[in-house]
Amino acid sequence: MVQFSRATLYRIGPVLALSLVSTSVLACATCGCSMSSDGAMGYSDTSGWRVNLEYDYLNQNQLRNGTHSVSSAQVASINDNGGNQEVEHQTVNRYINLGISYRPNADWSISALIPYIDRSHSTYGNAGASQLTPDNISGADSSGMGDAKLIVSYQGLLPTHNLGVQLGVKLPTGNYGGQDANGNIVGKSPVFFNTGPNAGQALDTSLNPGTGSTDIILGAYYYQPVSQNFDAFANGQYQAAVMEKLNQAGADYRPGDLATISVGTRYEANPQWIPQVQLNLTHKNADSGALADTADTAGTVLYLSPGITATVVKNTQVYAFMQLPLYSKLSGYQLFPRWTASVGVSYAF
Repeated sequence: MVQFSRATLYRIGPVLALSLVSTSVLACATCGCSMSSDGAMGYSDTSGWRVNLEYDYLNQNQLRNGTHSVSSAQVASINDNGGNQEVEHQTVNRYINLGISYRPNADWSISALIPYIDRSHSTYGNAGASQLTPDNISGADSSGMGDAKLIVSYQGLLPTHNLGVQLGVKLPTGNYGGQDANGNIVGKSPVFFNTGPNAGQALDTSLNPGTGSTDIILGAYYYQPVSQNFDAFANGQYQAAVMEKLNQAGADYRPGDLATISVGTRYEANPQWIPQVQLNLTHKNADSGALADTADTAGTVLYLSPGITATVVKNTQVYAFMQLPLYSKLSGYQLFPRWTASVGVSYAF
């Protein structure tokens, strides 16, 4: 996606009050896990600490435009007819997210999310149909710390402590940047292509581990038992950049605003094994600035996310989820995953 080339039980323990929605979803409309780990582990008002470790896998290997899939040849035909469109090949994302949460009392909690990103990206560049050959594929690999988040949650609005609001910040801790129109390198240790015709050129700014922006995060959540064996939850978050390090004329970049909504239910007849299902809706506005791919970074995506949480030993739960896309409407031509997977372990003390 570039000019040339460019994822507890309700009654046990304190919840990690961070939704793992936007660890890297800002890279494009579909690059990040939108499953709610809050819903997976369950909300609580019990004081104490919780440490959460999650692994997410997203293989973006399907080109899509609007609401339908397109072939590489269809996209390449734009270039054959005088256009200027990148033909992406594949992006594989692997995220390891460390979350630490502390709740001093039933009303307040503070959480930190520290992501590690391992991403490989390949593209044909602005190829025509006759150039869609292996020797015209350029590849780039990036790994390192992403952008960390800090979120404060307040859960004292109701006597039942089952309605919460969130205020947080995403910090520019990951490497970021790219090349301006004059070939100058900007940012902090941006990623470069290391194979193929584009070797030595900078990767798209949006595919770096970080965005270079400081973002404000606003959120809210609600959870409620709906019968003897079923609990339900709903949560939402809005994230917007308020300060960008890439802010010079001709070399500026701002990630698009991001909104997520999740609803789900958990079946708790057996507290040791809790099957559950979520619906996760994500909408992302287009990135902006001279370093942005404004045409290929916006969209709306809806996932169905079945999963299970299990208590393995006291105060320790593991969970696994798969996300299956139900609907997508993407601007431009974007790589899209056919499915995503998340596994995690959580320990409360």
